[in-house]
Amino acid sequence: MPAAPLPLRKRAGYFVSNLLFRGLIGLGLLLPYRWRVPLVGWIVSRLLAPLAGWSARVRANLAHVMPDLPQDEVRRICRAVPDNAGRTLIEIYSGESFKARAARAPVTGPGLAALQEARATGRPVILVTGHFGNYDAVRASLIARGHNMGALYRAMRNPYFNAHYVRAISAIGEPMFLQGPSGMKQLVKHLRAGGVLGILTDLNSFSGEALDFFGKPAMTSMITAELALKYNAALIPVYAVRQANGLDFEIIAQAPIVPSDPKTMTQDVNHQLEELVRDNLGQWFWIHRRWKA
Repeated sequence: MPAAPLPLRKRAGYFVSNLLFRGLIGLGLLLPYRWRVPLVGWIVSRLLAPLAGWSARVRANLAHVMPDLPQDEVRRICRAVPDNAGRTLIEIYSGESFKARAARAPVTGPGLAALQEARATGRPVILVTGHFGNYDAVRASLIARGHNMGALYRAMRNPYFNAHYVRAISAIGEPMFLQGPSGMKQLVKHLRAGGVLGILTDLNSFSGEALDFFGKPAMTSMITAELALKYNAALIPVYAVRQANGLDFEIIAQAPIVPSDPKTMTQDVNHQLEELVRDNLGQWFWIHRRWKA
C-alpha cells in the first residue's frame, strides 16, 4: 500500500518506527556477523519487546493454550521469542553472510527423500513452513542446493519498512510472489513448471477453517493443501531450527503430508508444527494473534 493515501498520523507512526528499525539494522551491520546477530536479538528482546507490548502478547498466548506452564518458563519464553525475532531480522539483512551460513545447515528428516524424488521426476513441491526459527534459512539453504525455489510473501503494513524488506528477502533468492491476484498467477505458473514453492501458513486466516492448534481452534488457511491437490505437488512441512549457538540452523523436512482433503491435510500440518514448537517453545513467533477467533 503506498504511503500517501494513509492518514497523516498513521504515516508519521510508520515513518518513525521504520527509522527505528533502519537504525537498528544499520547498527547491526556495522559489526561482524557473529556479534551483530546476538546483539540485535538482545536489543529487540530487552528493549523493544516490552515497549511494543510483545511480551504481554506472548504471555497471553501462552496462558490461552498452556495455562499450567511454570512462570519461570513463561519468563524465559518471553525473552527468547523476541530475541529470535531480532536475530531473524538482522540475518535477513545480512546478505551473503547469512546465505553462506544457511547453505552449511544440514537438511534432515523424512521429507528430504520426498523432496529429492520429486525434483528428480520434475514434480512440483510445496514446502509449507511457519514463523519458526528463521524461515528464510530454509529458502537460502535449498536455493544453495540447486532447488528452483520461489516464495509467497505478504506485504508489510508499514510501507516504508516494506520497501527495503522486500529488497532484502529478494536478495536471498527469487522468484518472490506477492500475495494477491497477480502474484497468484505467477505462483501457479511456477508450480506448473515443476518449481518448488515456500509458503508460511501459521497466521490467523478468517477465510480459512477453525482447526486445532495447541488444543484450541485457530483459523487456518487451506491454500497449501488446495494447491498441492490441484497441481499434484508434494506437500512437505520444513522448518529451520536455530541451534544452541544462536547462529546456525538445522533444516528439518518433516514427513510429507498424505494427499486426502484440504482440511485433513492442513490439520496434519498444524499437528507437525505443534510438535516441533513444543520441543522449541522459544523459537515460534508467539507474538502473532494466532487465536483471534
